[in-house]
Amino acid sequence: MPHILIIDDDVELSDLLKEVLSFENCAVSAAYDGEAGLAAMDDSVDLILLDVMMPKLNGFETLKQLREKWDVPVLMLTAKGEEIDRVVGLELGADDYLPKPFSERELLARIRAILRRTQASKGQQQNDFVTYRDIKLYPGRLEAYCNGDLLDLTSTEFALLHYFLLHPGNVLTKEDLSLDVLGKRLAAFDRAIDMHVSNLRKKLPDWPNGKPRIKTLRGRGYLLVEGD
Repeated sequence: MPHILIIDDDVELSDLLKEVLSFENCAVSAAYDGEAGLAAMDDSVDLILLDVMMPKLNGFETLKQLREKWDVPVLMLTAKGEEIDRVVGLELGADDYLPKPFSERELLARIRAILRRTQASKGQQQNDFVTYRDIKLYPGRLEAYCNGDLLDLTSTEFALLHYFLLHPGNVLTKEDLSLDVLGKRLAAFDRAIDMHVSNLRKKLPDWPNGKPRIKTLRGRGYLLVEGD
C-alpha cells in the first residue's frame, strides 16, 4: 500500500484527494503548510503531492528543503497557465506537475505512472546493476555512480539515466522519453523532459574533452554519447 503525503493549504481539496486515493488502496496523510509537510516527512512516504502557493513555506522552498535530504517523487500542483511555476518546480527537482484545476482521472494517471516507475525499481534485487563505460546503476537501490562517485539524482533523473544506459548510441525522442520514463504522452508546450534532461546533464560530469555525455539533437531528441 503506497503512502502518499499531500502538502496543500486547501483543506477541502486535500480531504477530497484523501478520499479518492483511499479508494485506490493508498495510505494518505496531509499537511496544510510547507513547515508541517517537512515535519510529516519520513521514510514511509512513497510520493508527495505538493502545492505551490502555501503559507509559511511555499511549494518551491518546501521542495528545495525536501531535496536536501529526500529523493522521494514529488508531483507539484500548479496554478493553471503559470508555466514559470512548472519550470521552477522541475529545476528544483520535482518529478512532474499538474495544473489546477485537474480531473481525478488525470491525477490518478500521473500518480500511477510515478509509483509504477519507483515500485518497479524497489522490486529489483539490491545488488543488481547496469553499467555503461564509467557509469554504474543499482536500480533496486536507486543509486547511480560515475567514476565511483555517487550521483545525487532524483527518482526521475535516475529513471531517465537508466533509460539512456539501456539505449546507448540511439537517438531518443522526447515522445519516447515522456511515454517510457514519465509514463505520459508528450503534450504541446510540455517542457518536463527538457528540464529533466537538463538537470541530469548538469549532474553528470563531462567527458575529459569537456563535452557533455548527453547530446541534444535539435528536432530529433537526445543521445547518450561516448567520449573521444
